[in-house]
Amino acid sequence: MEFRSRTNLAFRYLLTTLSPKLSVRTLFRIYHHRKLDLDNPKTLDEKIQWMKLHYYKDNKLVEQCADKYRVREYVKECGLKHILNPLIKTYHHADEIDWSELPEKFVLKWNFGCGGNVICPDKSKLDIPATKRDLDRFEKIKFHLIAAEPQYDFKEKLILCEQFIETEDGRSPVDYKFYCFNGEAKYVLCCIGRGTQEKPDFYFFDRNWQLQRLNKQGKAAPEGFTLPKPEGMDQLFDYAEKLSKPFPFVRADFYLEKGKAYFGELTFTPGGGFDRGRLPETDLFFGQMVNLQPNR
Repeated sequence: MEFRSRTNLAFRYLLTTLSPKLSVRTLFRIYHHRKLDLDNPKTLDEKIQWMKLHYYKDNKLVEQCADKYRVREYVKECGLKHILNPLIKTYHHADEIDWSELPEKFVLKWNFGCGGNVICPDKSKLDIPATKRDLDRFEKIKFHLIAAEPQYDFKEKLILCEQFIETEDGRSPVDYKFYCFNGEAKYVLCCIGRGTQEKPDFYFFDRNWQLQRLNKQGKAAPEGFTLPKPEGMDQLFDYAEKLSKPFPFVRADFYLEKGKAYFGELTFTPGGGFDRGRLPETDLFFGQMVNLQPNR
């Protein structure tokens, strides 16, 4: 990925270390080609930058829930233990992994940051030395400094080995990303075809399973376009609301296969708060739903 070039990473590390505020201002202008308004943030991405500086830093619950391992305890506390994907084992480093003891299908992922997942549908075809190198490289990335995301400044980095989610057609499961505003799950982004050779599709739907033209693909979809509503979708909206209750904004990610729900993760800064995949009017619309002072 572009941001992982050594020069780019070094620049971002230095910028965030010197001044997180300067970092978010600089990156916002690079990605959005306009000045960031931190005094009166209006769009979702502007409010995410504000929360990086004023809400996420030293917020113990946000730090816990941004950790893909420690969030499991939070999910249990919310009464949703049954939607956790079974955890096979954890490791501190890639060289601790005993590949012979792993099942034939599994998923490996670090507990921090985004990307870097190893989805293995057939261990006999896995290039283990290359996988170890990739895991080692990912471990060294300082995600909290790339885009001034303090919730990723973990004391303990872990590799999680989870159960492989089987699908009927053998493809990657559909990723359902719920946009939650002050504890209310408003929209779900259906991500179809991720992790395949095909170009993935992204469509927003509301609770009534009506297409919402909130991104480029949705806006370009023909009149009357829809997708089959999966069994268990209404329950996913409820799960997302339970998990998002304490937060002004969070994206709650799940998988749903054969009617069974699997928790994915909680994401507080989608795209680092520089998401150019949304339409500008959607960024403003979403931003209007985020109350940065819920007690007032």
